[in-house]
Amino acid sequence: MSEENVEVVVGQFEGANRRDFAAVMDAYAEEVTLVLHGDITSVTGRVAVAGKEAVGEWFGDWFRQFAPDYRFEIEEVRDFGDRVFVVAKHHGRGRSSGVPVELWSSWVYTVRGGKVCRLEAWGDREAALEAAGLRQ
Repeated sequence: MSEENVEVVVGQFEGANRRDFAAVMDAYAEEVTLVLHGDITSVTGRVAVAGKEAVGEWFGDWFRQFAPDYRFEIEEVRDFGDRVFVVAKHHGRGRSSGVPVELWSSWVYTVRGGKVCRLEAWGDREAALEAAGLRQ
């Protein structure tokens, strides 16, 4: 089942890059929870968002801050059964400023029944692995 979980997670990043937000939202369970850790909370001002609609609104707000060329480049994917670890590089420009944006985030997705039920984000790869208990 874990290979399918990787496909679900990578597919939602690919959907975001295509701006196919319906496909991205289809990857999420109704009770999905987004949890932000570390520096990411200071950028977004939020720590957790619960429910498919609220998570979708959070990501919508995030994407509206950037020009249409904003995208993710997956640099690392690791399979941990029902959890998938991802390091993604963000590329783009600010929507209003045009200033180039380049940052990295580390994610741990929990997938059950083919749907993402939890996603957690950190600005630091090592902190993400350690906090999620995935250090190998």
